[in-house]
Amino acid sequence: MSPQILVILCYLIAINAVTFIFFGIDKWKAVHGKWRISEAMLLGLAVLGGSIGAWLGMMAWRHKTKHKKFQLGVPFIMIMQIVLFVYICS
Repeated sequence: MSPQILVILCYLIAINAVTFIFFGIDKWKAVHGKWRISEAMLLGLAVLGGSIGAWLGMMAWRHKTKHKKFQLGVPFIMIMQIVLFVYICS
């Protein structure tokens, strides 16, 4: 495995972990009536490479699952990122 691919994988692991945690924090804040993380921030993290973490966060925390922009946006972003990653690796 090339060093560039290793760096990309490490980045993707980190951004997905952060995104997953942000979804959990936002769900906790929603339940407790606290200041929320914006939808733009959550989707932005998905666009920056955290789409798998966003989808896992949606499923694990049952958060944002009824919002169309998340229902359709996160899977679309994930597919585009997977296609891009496969293209880069080949």
